[in-house]
Amino acid sequence: MIDVVAIGELLIDFTCLQTDADGYPTMAAHPGGAPANFLAALAKFGAKTALLGKVGKDAFGNMLIGSLEKAGIDTRGIVQDKAVFTTLAFVTLDAQGDREFSFARKPGADTCLKFEELRLELIDEAKIFHFGTLSLTDEPSRSATVQAVAYARQKGKLITFDPNLRKPLWPAPEAAKEQMLWGLEQADVVKISDEEVDFLFGLSPEEGAEYILAHFGVRLVFVTCGAKGCVFRSAGEKGSVGAVPGICVVDTTGAGDIFGGSAVWKLLTEQTSPEQLSEAQLREIAAFACTAASLSTTRPGGISSVPELASVLGKMKEQEAGL
Repeated sequence: MIDVVAIGELLIDFTCLQTDADGYPTMAAHPGGAPANFLAALAKFGAKTALLGKVGKDAFGNMLIGSLEKAGIDTRGIVQDKAVFTTLAFVTLDAQGDREFSFARKPGADTCLKFEELRLELIDEAKIFHFGTLSLTDEPSRSATVQAVAYARQKGKLITFDPNLRKPLWPAPEAAKEQMLWGLEQADVVKISDEEVDFLFGLSPEEGAEYILAHFGVRLVFVTCGAKGCVFRSAGEKGSVGAVPGICVVDTTGAGDIFGGSAVWKLLTEQTSPEQLSEAQLREIAAFACTAASLSTTRPGGISSVPELASVLGKMKEQEAGL
């Protein structure tokens, strides 16, 4: 049995270490991709996970498969294609550790995944199906994702969604909005950022959470607000959790994905449908996810930055004690 299966990009993040006198960066390579980062958090905390995706039949593709295996993520659903290169993302950071992305993806292997290449038995085995929007930017991966979501819904799986907006990958903002709104229509549980809420609706995090619940049939929403924490909302409960103090940010790459994976792991442990969770349960889920995401920013990369469960729980106890 698999707890969570995700579809989407598996890629190499190149993160800037330093720049020379002419402004050119020295970069370090890290395994990443939003669905992979999301699953890495779940796997780190003990969930059984699998990824459906495509990489090139090249050195980076081989390394990424090895990284998934090391992280405890089932790789049966990863296709290698010798006709395309593994997707690369180049991440530059500002003084606060926030990211700006450039992609080598014209096309990248992740966009070339076809529905007929999917191991549908992995969806059959899973409790939860997760997706984002990077697999919706181009064909054939867009059709593969749409069909996979429909298949998972038909099989009665809980659907989780993270828009994960990357504006440079879309031909126009309207195209991104169309696919993000479609994703919201499919989902039971949504993790979305305050910037994405503003992009879609021009609303505050609290207003955006209310709007998503009212208009898309979503059962539970988490709106992450970066260093300010997050807002949570279900049909019967609402609240917010503040940021974790005293964090020395090195790299925010993957933090939102790790929040999402951590929240879904806690949701699994509750063994309760999203709309039936109490305010206390939702607050605990949000606090755990915020703590895991915050600790991940103290290390570079996405998959490689997921903290140990003991570290997350220890940090939460420190906060409760006011340390």
